[in-house]
Amino acid sequence: MKTALFFGSFNPIHVGHLSIAQYIVNNTPYKHIKFIVSPHNPLKSKDELLDVGLRLDMVKLSIADNPNFEVSDIELSLPTPSLTYQTIIALGAHKQPEKHPLIMGSDSLTSLPQWQNVEQLLLHPILVYKRQAAFVNPFPNHPNIQLLPSPILDISSTQIRQLIKERKEVKYLVRDEIINLLKLY
Repeated sequence: MKTALFFGSFNPIHVGHLSIAQYIVNNTPYKHIKFIVSPHNPLKSKDELLDVGLRLDMVKLSIADNPNFEVSDIELSLPTPSLTYQTIIALGAHKQPEKHPLIMGSDSLTSLPQWQNVEQLLLHPILVYKRQAAFVNPFPNHPNIQLLPSPILDISSTQIRQLIKERKEVKYLVRDEIINLLKLY
């Protein structure tokens, strides 16, 4: 079964992440999605991150009923901030990049030129889902970048954290299994 790698802070994981992963299973040759929880993305502030153990538990609970999904805690044993290429090496995915596409949002693709070892990352197929209707692709016509015609879901982890701070309902944005965990935050 072909596996795609879905890196993210998942701060928290929400139905947008899950919908994109299921879209990829339904519409591409990749029938297995590995969610890789990143302790700290170097391009994001560490101050707003929920505890990484909590984020890992939320991903586990959110995907428990889907046999096509798996969670990985590999980045918890690697140096932080988390660098995607270090993780790819730790997974052994650099040996056969064509078999391990990376899943990312268009916002991540836009920042990709700032990432370390970008030339190595571009050896992998990159499946890009749109986060907004219009964005600038820094690698137009790159043969390994595939823009998916997936639905655009205007849901963000930042928005969910703000709703929780305001004591507003997050039902339908995250799986029911993790609502109580989020309210403890």
